[in-house]
Amino acid sequence: MPELVLELNGQTWTLDPSRSYTLGRDPQGDVVIDDARVSWRHAVMRWAGRSWVLEDQGSTNGTFVQGQRIHQTEIGPGSSVHLGNATDGPRMQLSAAAAAGADMYSAQTAYAEPPRAAAAPPQQQAPQQAPPQQHPAAAGWGAPPQQPAQQPPMQQPPMQQPPVQRQQPYVPQQPAAHQQPAAMGGGMGGGAPVYGDRSPTTFHQLNLSNVTRIGRALECELRVDDLQVSRHHAEFRATPDGRFEIADLGSHNGTYVNGEQLPRSGRRLIGPDDIIGIGHSTFRLAGNRLEEFVDTGEISFSSRHLTVKVGDNKEKTILNNVSFGVPEKSLVAVIGPSGSGKSTLLKALTGYRPADEGDVLYDNRNLYKQYAELRQRIGLVPQDDILHTQLKVSTALGYAAKLRFPGDTAAAERQARVDEVLRELKLDIHKDKQISSLSGGQRKRVSVALELLTKPSLIFLDEPTSGLDPGMDRDVMQLLRGLADDGRTVLVVTHSVAELALCDRLLVMAPGGSVAYFGPPEEALNFFGYESWADVFQAFEGYRDYDWSGRWHGSQHYQMYAADIDAVAPQSAPVQPMQQMRKPAKPQGWWPQLGTLIKRYCSVILSDRTFVVLMLALPIVLGVVSMVIPADSGLGYGPEKGRPPLHNTDAGTIMLILAVGACFSGAANSVRELIKERVIYERERATGLSRSAYLMSKVVVLGFITILQGIVISAIGVLTRDKLPDEGLIFSSNPEIELAMGVTALGLTSMMFGLIISSLVKTSEMTMPLLVMFAIVQVVFTGVLFQIAGTVGAEQLAWLMPSRWAVAAMGTTADLNVLMPFDGGKADPLWAHEASKFILDIGVLMVMAVICGFIVARLLRRHEPEVMR
Repeated sequence: MPELVLELNGQTWTLDPSRSYTLGRDPQGDVVIDDARVSWRHAVMRWAGRSWVLEDQGSTNGTFVQGQRIHQTEIGPGSSVHLGNATDGPRMQLSAAAAAGADMYSAQTAYAEPPRAAAAPPQQQAPQQAPPQQHPAAAGWGAPPQQPAQQPPMQQPPMQQPPVQRQQPYVPQQPAAHQQPAAMGGGMGGGAPVYGDRSPTTFHQLNLSNVTRIGRALECELRVDDLQVSRHHAEFRATPDGRFEIADLGSHNGTYVNGEQLPRSGRRLIGPDDIIGIGHSTFRLAGNRLEEFVDTGEISFSSRHLTVKVGDNKEKTILNNVSFGVPEKSLVAVIGPSGSGKSTLLKALTGYRPADEGDVLYDNRNLYKQYAELRQRIGLVPQDDILHTQLKVSTALGYAAKLRFPGDTAAAERQARVDEVLRELKLDIHKDKQISSLSGGQRKRVSVALELLTKPSLIFLDEPTSGLDPGMDRDVMQLLRGLADDGRTVLVVTHSVAELALCDRLLVMAPGGSVAYFGPPEEALNFFGYESWADVFQAFEGYRDYDWSGRWHGSQHYQMYAADIDAVAPQSAPVQPMQQMRKPAKPQGWWPQLGTLIKRYCSVILSDRTFVVLMLALPIVLGVVSMVIPADSGLGYGPEKGRPPLHNTDAGTIMLILAVGACFSGAANSVRELIKERVIYERERATGLSRSAYLMSKVVVLGFITILQGIVISAIGVLTRDKLPDEGLIFSSNPEIELAMGVTALGLTSMMFGLIISSLVKTSEMTMPLLVMFAIVQVVFTGVLFQIAGTVGAEQLAWLMPSRWAVAAMGTTADLNVLMPFDGGKADPLWAHEASKFILDIGVLMVMAVICGFIVARLLRRHEPEVMR
């Protein structure tokens, strides 16, 4: 087992084959390299039995041999390795031990114990005491001139960390052309790395005479066991000139080339620099072979110089130059006071609201530019439930799987995946329980289970422990720790600081949206110099104008944990993410989505017994109210045909009561339906839910309920009358049908107005006052209380009120101009006893309903991720 001599920066190490050696900026490592471009734990060298092997440990800026970025390679005497940059990064030269000469054991040589060139970690430094009760600003770390030595308001120990001179991070030269996309977070072309340039998972031989089909089906030549892949997804075809092309076979989730989705059933020529994405796998052409890289969850994730500005002129910055890197299989917590930009950061990292400047890199792939392909590999659990709590656990997950998986996925396949996730999260014993009956921690597990259905590699959670007791808080955090240990990267935004020790990294946001600290959670309090997080947050609040970010950038912790990310400068021109992001493909067609949504909505309604009882009782109560008026005061002249016209002023009052009942019941059905599902809709929309299918499912189910209610109200309010019109205008022998049509059409239109209210409000509590206001306004403009026709202003305003047209439709059938003439004898033209007027009145109501539908669809866009708009 030959020894190997490593030379770097004038130092020499003799490597013993009996052990492995770590390279990086970590002072506790074996070969310490004090360069910002080198990661904390950059690479490992070890003897592999027949040769020495160099393995990159997921470094940010890469390891290069002969100008090529490597993940793992054999090395030996004569090899030359660059770290952090292919051209001018720190260079390691390797040689045989016999060639090292007698001076190999000089003062700069350490056999198996290399010298520690870097400074000791902050916790090992001798503290420099600040004056008693002095705020860190007084020590000279960016203190404002007007407050050179301001005293903190709370009694706390002084900051223990010595002042550190602010250092500018080392900015490397522009990488070589074939590495630029990875370093700058660009596209996938030009030989850009795939999964950090890891070795391919497997190789496939392409047939020059036949096609190679890719899919889930057993008959495919290249079978991919991934439910995100269609049964017959795509195929590689050889062209007559010896090249290859990729052809989409009408896949549900799409086929991607360099992050760009092919048109459905489209095709494209490919070369060795092209990256083909299908489900969780990516492929690269290497001669006649196909290299496959499977995303198994071990991915790196980083943000670089994220900045978000708001305002008409982008004058206010709410997220300021946030950069950090997350190693694979790690748990990262984000904490900070209110107004520090945590929610904005979460939206920027997930692509929901892309940053105005900066990049988000998913294993060196630009998330903003390749969102359509990468979205299924990212899970997001909002603070509120993203499942209908009225459903059973297994039922809710079953509907979610049906919406997220391709349309050709068999029910048995979906159920198998649901059962697998339930077992993984220990929810199988609760699968037949209603979600609302579970504890807070268990409900959060169900939300996590929904996101795990698609096997994401990266999971974000927003306040998952909010409202939970300390025991459930620990349970949820231990769950997230387990998810990270199982091969996922987890980032959680939280206000709870009790279980931060379970995390690998901690990101502390300061007021103004900048980074105040990033590193191990156990070193954070020592970094700030306080004994508790309450003291730290109180300092944030008391010194909002202090340059917390400047202090962080001037610290040794910054050099250890973030300088290598910050070292890569942002792109010269600000990125316009929304111009480059593409709307993702829909895993299901419009009709299948509509069918699933209707079934799920019916299940939700039938599971809510209180709603079912109210839905049945409301029309009965409203219909009975109209019976307060005696039965002999009906809606017509009398029971005898050809009887001379008689005044019947009670007819208008009965119509008014029926109209108010229809307005109230129709709007009450829908006024809460969108606001209570807003979080669910936002998340499902990001995974490919069709907006129009979602809205249509509401219209179909609620419309059916509203029609039944209208029939009940009409049956009670109309058929119990002794006096009815002699004949109808359309249904000559059944005028009561025309009266019911007016009531029902008004209910449908009011239902659509209720959906508008539900899409406008911010909370469910705001819906009831608006519902009452809507019903009262309809009462005024029915045209029964006072004469609207001919009243300038009131008549024009009444045209916008559905009750005006509904009463007019009933009035045409009942000949209300004769039954209830106003003083002066002026007739209302909309009450004219003509079939054309009845058709006009009903037609206007239906047009109103359709217009309301378009308005709701536009309003729903405001509650969607920007990429889906």
